[in-house]
Amino acid sequence: MEEKVLRKLFLGFIHIHVLHHAKDHPIYGSWMLEELREHGYTISAGTLYPILHSMESDGLLAKEEKNVGGKIRKYYTTTERGNVILVEARKKAYELFKEIK
Repeated sequence: MEEKVLRKLFLGFIHIHVLHHAKDHPIYGSWMLEELREHGYTISAGTLYPILHSMESDGLLAKEEKNVGGKIRKYYTTTERGNVILVEARKKAYELFKEIK
C-alpha cells in the first residue's frame, strides 16, 4: 500500500526530472533509467518508456531515432512547450519545497 502511494507521488518528480535532462542534452531510455536509479528511483523500463511516449504525445518531448551499433535508439529533447512546462514545474516544486522543508 505505502509503496503504491509513494510511486504515484514520485511519478510527477520523474516527469520533471526527464524534462530537466532532456532540456540540457538528448536523453534515451536506458540512460534515463540509470540517472533515476542514482537518485533512488527504482522504476522499470516498462514504467519509463510509457512516460516518455506520453510526454512525446503531449508535445513536451521531441524524438529523434539514430542508428547506434546497428540498433535504433530513440533520443528525446524538450520541445518549446516542454521548456515552458519545465519552468512552471520548477517554480511550483520550489514553492512546495519551501513550504514542506
